[in-house]
Amino acid sequence: MPQRRKPTARGRQRKRRMRPERINADKPHLWKADIAASVDQFNQWFMRFAPQAFRSTRVKTTQRVKTALLAMRDLRSLDAATLKANPSALPTLRMCTAPPLAVDRLIGLADASKNLVGRMEDGKLPTKLKDQDLDAELSKLCRILAKLLDRDIFPWLDAAKDPTDHERDRAATIVADRLCSAVANPIVRNAQEQRQLKMIGDWLEARGYRKQSHPAGKPLTEMEPGTYAFRMNLPVGKTVKVNIPIDVVIQPKKLRKDRLPILIEAKSAGDFTNTNKRRKEEAMKVHQLRATYAEGVRFVLFLCGYSGGDYLGYEATEGIDWVWEHRIDDLATLGL
Repeated sequence: MPQRRKPTARGRQRKRRMRPERINADKPHLWKADIAASVDQFNQWFMRFAPQAFRSTRVKTTQRVKTALLAMRDLRSLDAATLKANPSALPTLRMCTAPPLAVDRLIGLADASKNLVGRMEDGKLPTKLKDQDLDAELSKLCRILAKLLDRDIFPWLDAAKDPTDHERDRAATIVADRLCSAVANPIVRNAQEQRQLKMIGDWLEARGYRKQSHPAGKPLTEMEPGTYAFRMNLPVGKTVKVNIPIDVVIQPKKLRKDRLPILIEAKSAGDFTNTNKRRKEEAMKVHQLRATYAEGVRFVLFLCGYSGGDYLGYEATEGIDWVWEHRIDDLATLGL
């Protein structure tokens, strides 16, 4: 078996030139302190933002629940005809049961159409389902919902009387709390993402960059110097093309040799488990980008929150670097 030739000094030097200079991925001695600072930063933001966002969402949701209760005659008309007239009430009705029902659990218990329930969760009804079949499916949903109604929340059902305004308000608040708990994480995640993008945009504009969309059909290498764009879809793949979203795409004022822009993925997490679950997604994304554009494509994470040592080690092994939000000026090391 032929022996593998050792790389020459010139070859090692060339390889070092091809590999971009690392920002944080090659500094594990700093990770522990940075993780602690990042967690503190996220927690401080969460304590300021989350209560206000939750209260605001709960006020709007409580009103929607009241509307649904009135439309269903305070749950005394839980039948196919009423549900057909008010398909958007289904998410509320799922939270009116004991225990509250997830979408898949309701589908399983009622042996109902997944497409039907999915459409109703969006406030619509299927357009191609025959009326007779639709009524049969809605009746199955109503049968399960009626059987599992949380009668402690709706005392008027057993008393066989109209609810007082106070009883209805109390019930609506409890159901709204259940609904808000189900969407609390997406609310926080979306707000944090918007905040991160704004922070990067403000940093760039303070240095003379301007926000400008890049035409979809134009090569990425022709992106105008000194510009940036949010949420760009980049085509990847040699034979079968698919688009992958990139949070921030920045073309430096001084073009890189390959003329490719800097690609940044904004990431924040409220717990260590979430980042570990999603780490393979970033690895797959960077492999697709390298295979399509160039091995030296610069893909960097912008991190805030709970990014633990295991997660960072995995990303570093995959050749992915990052900038901490609490040290945003490290973006300058990317040539920006």
